[in-house]
Amino acid sequence: MAYGDITPRSRKSFMRAVLAHRVQRQGGQTSRTDEGNTEASIQCGWGRLLFAPTFETPAALAAAIREETRDQRDIAIYISDPHVVVAAAPQELFLDPSHTFRLDLAVYRQSRQGPRGFVIRRLSSTEDAEAVNRIYMYRHMVPVAPEFFLSPDRNSRALIHLVAEDVDTGKVIGTVTGVDHSHIDGVEAGASLWCLAVDPQATRPGVGEMLVRHLAGHFQAKGAPWLDLSVLHDNAQAIALYEKLGFVRIPFFSVKRKNPINERLFVGPPPEEERLNPYARIIVDEARRRGIMVELTLPEAGYFRLTHGGRSIHCRESLSELTSAVAMSICDDKSVTREVVSAAGVRVPAQTDAEDMGELENFLARYEKVVVKPARGEQGLGVSAGLDDFDQVVAAIARAKQICDRVLVEEHIEGEDLRLVIIDYQLAAAAMRRPARIVGDGVSSVGQLIERQSRRRAAATGGESRIPVDAETERCVASAGFDMDGIPDAGHEFAVRKTANLHTGGTIHDVTDVVHPALKAAAIEVARAISIPVTGVDFMVKDPTEPDYAFIEANERPGLANHEPQPTAQRFVDLLFPDTRRALHRVM
Repeated sequence: MAYGDITPRSRKSFMRAVLAHRVQRQGGQTSRTDEGNTEASIQCGWGRLLFAPTFETPAALAAAIREETRDQRDIAIYISDPHVVVAAAPQELFLDPSHTFRLDLAVYRQSRQGPRGFVIRRLSSTEDAEAVNRIYMYRHMVPVAPEFFLSPDRNSRALIHLVAEDVDTGKVIGTVTGVDHSHIDGVEAGASLWCLAVDPQATRPGVGEMLVRHLAGHFQAKGAPWLDLSVLHDNAQAIALYEKLGFVRIPFFSVKRKNPINERLFVGPPPEEERLNPYARIIVDEARRRGIMVELTLPEAGYFRLTHGGRSIHCRESLSELTSAVAMSICDDKSVTREVVSAAGVRVPAQTDAEDMGELENFLARYEKVVVKPARGEQGLGVSAGLDDFDQVVAAIARAKQICDRVLVEEHIEGEDLRLVIIDYQLAAAAMRRPARIVGDGVSSVGQLIERQSRRRAAATGGESRIPVDAETERCVASAGFDMDGIPDAGHEFAVRKTANLHTGGTIHDVTDVVHPALKAAAIEVARAISIPVTGVDFMVKDPTEPDYAFIEANERPGLANHEPQPTAQRFVDLLFPDTRRALHRVM
């Protein structure tokens, strides 16, 4: 069925035929009007689905939407005339800017290709529920009380929660919820898909597609005639996936209530704000929520001015006027940073002169592996790590000199990259940063796998994270025993970069709740030594729960958006405007 196949006059009768009233055997929530009409809804944990055709009048549906409880997001679905519903309460309701799509399960055919590197199963434990909520919060979705997922009383026949689990790590990397309409009082047949979400750090291909396919197969086996879903009109990636699977758009709409959760949908950013990157936008959004005036001075470069109560502060993303020029210059030059923090008692790697070839050979022999990096630079440009061959070191120095004429050569510290965000000399977030990796499928070349993983990283980060195909990537691929045309075996996983920078395809994994106190103390000491109020401190560690570390560098403009759902933007605005500080930071 394509959009427009149903005339406006026939839509209401069509939906009443499809969603005919009947006495239901179990599940769902209903109420009866004086005329006997069933007002059907179902609680999904994050809010209710309200089935519009089961309400006698637009006013009755509007009244039900207005009963939405705090921290919930109710959705009224299958509305053919949304303007009439909104008109019943125009100050409180809005038309959701989403399209409705339908998959005809009578003609749908399952793919012969199954999940690669992960399995799909039902959500079955508190650990699963907590993992799903972490993914929800990464995706700015409403979390669900874990007990709701697991309660035997919660419409168990109408709701199905599926998760995708990585076979190697056992981690939940994706989720989807299905609603069986035939188990809701007053609603006839059909099914719908909600809350499709994939972990932005997932390296496995096709997680979202396989979750949709599995849910479609589940409802097809149960005899459901179709599977419907709602998707934001500008989510081009998701729409492309759904159309690939055979979904077509149908002429029904959704209405929601104006609340803080939905604010970005009914207010929308000023036109110039669309030019902000995620690192500036997260701060601007938090400032607007507090009633702080925002002036975008150079949005393309992330510059904005915040003003409140006579106080005005100019920022570039998380770099503000509170950071002195001296502190910024210390962070800007890695050799100076090293000297300053070393004097404060922070452990730093050994270092040598990149220009003295004799000393360089002795240094490599002493430490076996080294790191080459430009003295000045950011986003991992020009950095080569884990070098154990003298010719490779010389070549890496030449590449680094393209970024900065002064080059540093340091001992290579085994371990992983830990980023600690320090705001106002307190820990705001901590995360392990891991280099870009690919997973073989036995068919695709290394170059193709890198391209696909780069697309996934870009989609998950608003275009901020991509894997460059350069000499450093080719070196890392070669060290794993491949060239760009090689075809790794299915399931074979390896890193294609040595450094873990987000901008070169690295992934970020939150460890704020488990990071060792000694690491927190050392990072705060780094910030105090530099006298910088906001910084991202990078350590090399074997385990974030252990006290051992080596200092790598300090970043004067850490990307706060990388650490969601930790409240980094709230902490930053607290620092700038303490009079707007909230009693409790909202973690979403």
